[in-house]
Amino acid sequence: MKLKKNDNIMVISGRDKGKTGLIERVFGDDNKIVIKGVALAKKHVKPSQKNPQGGIIEINQKISASNVMILCPSCGKPSKIAAKITEKGKNRVCKKCGASLEAVK
Repeated sequence: MKLKKNDNIMVISGRDKGKTGLIERVFGDDNKIVIKGVALAKKHVKPSQKNPQGGIIEINQKISASNVMILCPSCGKPSKIAAKITEKGKNRVCKKCGASLEAVK
């Protein structure tokens, strides 16, 4: 999978189409990711020591990695990721403008 934690992405299909956010977790085996503020679900929780009030909380659900595209920091558009081999090793690059995706963090 070419996506990594803290990448800025845009959802390109599904009910949250057009939303952007940062990747919180990556599940490489399932090819799924968790994005902050996208694919929210409501969960009913019983009162406990951790949550003495109980009630309804919102949690982020997993979303398929094929439903998102990375936002290029230089051109600001969603694009595919290319791998460019340099003397330092493999580097992720924007396919639209050719800017490096590793330098901006």
